[in-house]
Amino acid sequence: MEASPTSLKRLRFGKLKVVRRRLLQRYEHQPFISCLAGFYSCRWRRYQRERTEPGKCCCSMRECMFFPLLVAAFCFSLVFLYTWGEGKNDYNNFDWQTHTLRCGLTLAFLLQILSVTQVIIVGPYLAILLFLFLIPLGMYSPCIREMGTLGPKPALIGHRGAPMLAPENTEMSFLKTIEHGGDGLETDVTISYDGVPFLMHDDTLKRTTNIQEVYPNDTGKAASFFSWDALQKLNAGTWFLKNKPYVGMGSLSKADQNQAMNQSIYTLSSFLRLADSHNKLVIFDLYRPPEKHPYRNLWLRKILDVILNESKIKRHLVLWLHDSVRSFVQSVAPGFQHAMGRMAPIEYLLLHNIGKLNLVYTDMSSEDIRKYAEANITTNFYVVNEPWLYSLAWCSGAHSVTTNAVHLLKDLSQPLFLMVSGSPLCLREINLPSGRNFRIISLFVILSWTTNCRVKKHLGHSSHRSLFKDFKQLASQS
Repeated sequence: MEASPTSLKRLRFGKLKVVRRRLLQRYEHQPFISCLAGFYSCRWRRYQRERTEPGKCCCSMRECMFFPLLVAAFCFSLVFLYTWGEGKNDYNNFDWQTHTLRCGLTLAFLLQILSVTQVIIVGPYLAILLFLFLIPLGMYSPCIREMGTLGPKPALIGHRGAPMLAPENTEMSFLKTIEHGGDGLETDVTISYDGVPFLMHDDTLKRTTNIQEVYPNDTGKAASFFSWDALQKLNAGTWFLKNKPYVGMGSLSKADQNQAMNQSIYTLSSFLRLADSHNKLVIFDLYRPPEKHPYRNLWLRKILDVILNESKIKRHLVLWLHDSVRSFVQSVAPGFQHAMGRMAPIEYLLLHNIGKLNLVYTDMSSEDIRKYAEANITTNFYVVNEPWLYSLAWCSGAHSVTTNAVHLLKDLSQPLFLMVSGSPLCLREINLPSGRNFRIISLFVILSWTTNCRVKKHLGHSSHRSLFKDFKQLASQS
């Protein structure tokens, strides 16, 4: 029986579809496989899909996750490499004109020998390199210095003690600061209704005591309106164990937990005697009592009486910050050091015998610090908790910092990112070029492991073995 014309037409059309599908399979692009094979074996060509169903992804989820990671690591490595190279060239009087001319001639030569397709591939890559090459021209850091110009390590003043290790403004907190080598203690002073100066930062007692349990009807009452007898009944440590006010605090030992649970509100007199016994500098913010408080107009005299007569702390250990009655304080306590909590002209500071500025770390530049230091006026920055921020303060020439993290910053032997003439860029004392090679090679190893099966399918077993043989040679050379 002969086939009908319709059947022959369907048969021919079916064969054409098969041929078309095979042609599409042969020439269809798979960008990830092409790039991966090119990175590993320098075989830049297209590869055939295993299947041709529309919408199928050529990559597994693991491959898709690791490929951006590899690209990001490579880009970050380029940034660090060019930053390091830029600084090294500046300090070694590198001839930029000759370097630029050579780069231009080399680029022109490469463009002549590359094909149009290669230019399309290499062009964006060279543009990115040029961008990274020019970034350091607009960068400034006080940690790029000449050899021998780095100043001494800034002193560490515990902000309300060591509030990451113990409840703030308590005896335990100040003892922790002293234990970890702090150079000074910072606190906040208010005065009770019956005239006892005590340490409290907040207006109320709600955050740092158990007042909700002891005096539930007075949680919103100002701290200075409580008598000292009432304040002594409050616990100033249990809140610290419940709330953990700082991220990444870590866990306390059993002994520290028991000690924290038994902390009470600390008096100014006890605080000063503790600092004097350990020869630590003290600095404090003073809070005037609110209206209708019996000591509203006598509070400063009461505080001075505690400092001079009750605690008898060495006067040179007191850093007086309050500005409203400075001339009076200088007359009755001539041995105090004096600090200003705002920027002021050098002439004004010298006229009023003020030898230190106590400022937020964003308020001064390294140039300002240098100018004030030339006039023998030092600088204290607050609140500096991170090692990188402490490093910038160190490189800028700050004399001291107020910090919550004395236990972390005390171990810093030199600034992070410090770069001096004649030495490579140091990041936590790690040589970046060597670290860069190690990180890139490690990422290549991880990526090669995750894509092992797919590379085998598309390159074949023999080329796959050759590929990893070449990679091992590359790793051994690096």
